[in-house]
Amino acid sequence: MTNSRYDIAIVGIGQTRFTKWGGITDKSQFQLACEAIITAANDAGLNPEEIDGFTSFSNDANEANLMQVALGIPVMRFTGMVWGGGGGGSSASIALAVAALRSGQAHTVVAYRGLCQGQTRRFGKANSARAHNNFTAPFGLLAPGQMLALMVRRHMHLYGTKPEHLAEIALSGRANANRNPNAVMYGRELDEQTYFASRMIADPLRLYDCCLESDGACAVVLTTLERALDLRQKPVRVLAAAQGSGPGWGSGPLGSQNMPDADYATSNSVAVAKALYEEASMGPEDIDVAQVYDHFSGMVIMALEDYGFCPRGSGGDFVGDGNIRWGTGSLPINTAGGNLSEAYIHGMTHVLEGVRQLRGQSTSQVEGAETCLVTGGLGVSPTSGLILAAA
Repeated sequence: MTNSRYDIAIVGIGQTRFTKWGGITDKSQFQLACEAIITAANDAGLNPEEIDGFTSFSNDANEANLMQVALGIPVMRFTGMVWGGGGGGSSASIALAVAALRSGQAHTVVAYRGLCQGQTRRFGKANSARAHNNFTAPFGLLAPGQMLALMVRRHMHLYGTKPEHLAEIALSGRANANRNPNAVMYGRELDEQTYFASRMIADPLRLYDCCLESDGACAVVLTTLERALDLRQKPVRVLAAAQGSGPGWGSGPLGSQNMPDADYATSNSVAVAKALYEEASMGPEDIDVAQVYDHFSGMVIMALEDYGFCPRGSGGDFVGDGNIRWGTGSLPINTAGGNLSEAYIHGMTHVLEGVRQLRGQSTSQVEGAETCLVTGGLGVSPTSGLILAAA
């Protein structure tokens, strides 16, 4: 249905400065979230008072009811939070916004994430109060890097994935960040020798295979396409948005490690990928650029397989052949630098970069890009994804 409430678009994006964990001391996490939302509204040409819905994920502490007061919003019609920690719900927060807009529960929704761990709590830190942590802590699995390293090692064992394939994820992302002045790693080049000389964090994951830990905030404003056409920016359509999990994952590697063996060395994205492609009436061959959640390099390889860009087990070779490189590859990914080199705001940076690509505003612009896949956190439950398109 053209120009109806069923066609939803992203009309504004906003972010704060990004720093290393603990680097922002002059503003609170709540202030950062407000700043990102105001910037996103201004980007759209909207007054923040016109926002009437809020969505977030990962137990975001920046509560919508307080945000309403801080931003001077007269009426709040919808709020929604996605279950789970980390970035699994990043794209799902957009899905909640889409659902609210399509159902008429809200007219203008902002999805946001504020993260300033130096001021609050450390995500990923072992916590015995969470029951599932008690299944993994006795085995020395105290942090996500250790937990997901097991899945990466399994993939290497089954399919012959090589350390050089992991390196390609880190190196290509860093090259993209070096073109992005807003990236934490802007101006800090990385070569293969430096990558392999870095310390092992959790075998087979080296230092540069692990995401940054960052302070900052991001926000995305959505409304109907009919309204979007009258706003400041070129709208970006949300063709598909999905969240979910395969059978038996529970908390996945962050808890029981009890996923089905057939799905163990995957990103838990097969069901979400199928739902996205069906909703968008397209397939992986129709995707021009992708922003793939890169908390750990090896998970990107599994996601490329799960989303159908290459057969199961061949993701390492797909990456090793240069397919993800900007300028030369068939599927450029993480064109702003990703979690590994731009900033780690639990995946919301990936959504913003997807929008920039389809507006033609990226610092690593893919020529002629009309569609973009965005994934939420990988190897977790629930996970989520988006397919975006130029309007």
